[in-house]
Amino acid sequence: MTLREIPVVGELLESGAEDRVFDTLLLIGPGIILVIALLGRSPLTLGIAIGYLVFFLAYVLYRGVQH
Repeated sequence: MTLREIPVVGELLESGAEDRVFDTLLLIGPGIILVIALLGRSPLTLGIAIGYLVFFLAYVLYRGVQH
């Protein structure tokens, strides 16, 4: 089973930006919010959130510079 075969995820990928990294980042975001909501605010969840944001912004800037 591939990621595209999962019902909701496959539809999101099909309507996405044709960029696997960007699509993956968009799919991971709500999961990170869920982890933070379940575990509460801690140094671990703060590090995960900051890491996600840094990677997301770096990737968006990288793609913006490429075009």
